[in-house]
Amino acid sequence: MLYRNTFLSIFRLLSVCLMLFSANLMADTTDWIFSSEQPSAKIRLLFSGDINEAENQVYAGLQVELDSPWKTYWRSPGEAGIPPAFRWQENQNIIDVQWLWPTPERFDLLGIQTLGYEGSVVFPLLITVNDLNAPVTMDGLLRLSSCTTICVLSDFKIQKSFIPSQLKADFEAASLINKALLQIPKTNGSNQLAVESAHWKASGSTVVISASAPNGWHNPDIIIDGLQDISFSEPELRIEGTRLQAFITADSWLGDVDLQEKTIIVTLINGEQAVEASILISDSPITELPSHQSPLLVMLLFAFLGGFILNLMPCVLPVLGIKLSSVVQATGQGQKTIRWQFLSSAAGILVSFWLLAVFLLILKWTGSSLGWGIQFQNPWFISFMALVTGGFAANLLGAFEIQLPSSLNTRLATSGNNSLKGHFVQGMFATLLATPCSAPFLGTAVAFALNTGEVQLLAIFSTMGIGLAVPYILVAAFPAVLSWLPKPGLWMIKLRKVLALLLIMTTLWLVNLLKVHLVQPWQLILMLATVTVCSYLLLTSFLKSSQPIRLITSLLAATLLTFSWQVSDQKNALFAASFLTPAQPLHWEALDASAIETYVNDGKTVFIDITADWCVTCKANKLRVLDRDPVFSALQDEQIVLMRGDWTTPSEAVNRYLEQNHRFGVPFNKVYGPAAKEGIPLPVLLDHNSVLDALTSSQTIQ
Repeated sequence: MLYRNTFLSIFRLLSVCLMLFSANLMADTTDWIFSSEQPSAKIRLLFSGDINEAENQVYAGLQVELDSPWKTYWRSPGEAGIPPAFRWQENQNIIDVQWLWPTPERFDLLGIQTLGYEGSVVFPLLITVNDLNAPVTMDGLLRLSSCTTICVLSDFKIQKSFIPSQLKADFEAASLINKALLQIPKTNGSNQLAVESAHWKASGSTVVISASAPNGWHNPDIIIDGLQDISFSEPELRIEGTRLQAFITADSWLGDVDLQEKTIIVTLINGEQAVEASILISDSPITELPSHQSPLLVMLLFAFLGGFILNLMPCVLPVLGIKLSSVVQATGQGQKTIRWQFLSSAAGILVSFWLLAVFLLILKWTGSSLGWGIQFQNPWFISFMALVTGGFAANLLGAFEIQLPSSLNTRLATSGNNSLKGHFVQGMFATLLATPCSAPFLGTAVAFALNTGEVQLLAIFSTMGIGLAVPYILVAAFPAVLSWLPKPGLWMIKLRKVLALLLIMTTLWLVNLLKVHLVQPWQLILMLATVTVCSYLLLTSFLKSSQPIRLITSLLAATLLTFSWQVSDQKNALFAASFLTPAQPLHWEALDASAIETYVNDGKTVFIDITADWCVTCKANKLRVLDRDPVFSALQDEQIVLMRGDWTTPSEAVNRYLEQNHRFGVPFNKVYGPAAKEGIPLPVLLDHNSVLDALTSSQTIQ
């Protein structure tokens, strides 16, 4: 380890010297090397021009470039995979090629845990030669294993000859190698980060690693390797102040495992820092830190409460029209009919949650990003839901014949009648429209579900569905409550029009979400067409004028509303500053998780806001808390850095940050500061006191 740190220091010094005195010399880095076996990968050897004359060493690097989402592996790849390796056929004047490994990432593919790198990675190489003034020949193959949902094992032909003492400076290569060296784990104890001990628990075949970080923990992880034919699970972490314990299960295809008195290599990761230690496993007793894992029964309770509270969230307005239309249609019918209709709606809700669970399982198995409500990142899904809500509105207004395809007419008509199939479909759509909202308990339950097994995930999503379906189940259990409604009459027609208006507003909101997926002209055309159709539907229902007058009025209204929408969208920040708050709009930086630690070390507080345009709860938090005093004024403090991650469309940076915090939905807010380097997560529904308390706690060191 000390040798590696010395190598890093010497390399940096030599890099600076070469950049100052050798600016115009030709570089020796190879061209990109390709393999017909893997068109999504390419490699090259990097030569910065740096040599260590005292040790007869050449500093180089191997750059591997993979198309997204291809990945390659670390020296110990985990439960599957093969690490990249050289297979030399003929080398001259070379004693050894030492391969250094940057800190890897964890990947979950089809339920299999692996360790490696995605995209571009540079492996620093330390080439020891016999004579720095004699020609060096490198001739061989690089065997590279790369995977997505499939894996490819490919060979890259490497041929390079050079004289070490005559290598030319390559600034790009020096920069790439230097960045890679910064990602190599340091000696144990560096940066006040230390692996202290390793203990063996025969019961459960578990290794317990103890570690400390006086400056606090930030997304810690621990990786064990160094033993043949032994695989290690992802750690269960327990943290108490600056202390950490990791419980890691060991397994082997050879049978029972006994690691007592075995030596392992432990890589301890804490944010952007990492250290590596060779540790002897002891069987002496150890005082375990308390576990904070939540039992399944508690998570099921959270799931039920979260699903039920969804009925009370802001997103209830889009769903209200569908729910109340069922009540109106059931008025005057027999109790048996009412019971079956509402049970059908409840079944539709439950089935839709099962479909969401299966969808998330498929994403999890394929290594894709997970999250609650991520279907609203897809423009085709938003378009489909806009057509559905618009169709329901047209159905309530009795105007299916207006500019709708016959196939859609049939489906919407079926969904709106008294058949069990129609109520089942209504329940499914109610669920899909509710997913842009998050609720208390819901985020915790979803995070637990996506970090556990398939059976537990299905159980939690089923319980959430039951919670959301409680109003339907109660009406089915006590259908006599509908007898309290007035007898059918004119009031039902008026109520249907009000419900249709709510659904039209939902349709316009959904169409507005499509703006981030369209270029400017198509934004205006789509909104103009949607507002025209919606205006025509409303005028047809509320006014008895002739068709030409309704059409002209609809076009005029659509033009005016679309123009107002465009202007208000462009001037939204100015409007907020002028009418909603007493000061200038807040300045938000784009989310950069790597910069948080730097800001905190400089004594600043960092406020994180992960949001999305389709997230109704996010909008409510913004209007109720973030854009209102006293929070608005507090966030304008010069010592507070505001970072916002936009999840309206897929974002790797946001996905990675949410996964690191074991969250899978928005909104998500967190506050970091000198006294809260691990961060203080805020509740889903923000309030002034919780935000102000977190800001104060993060700044005040006890």
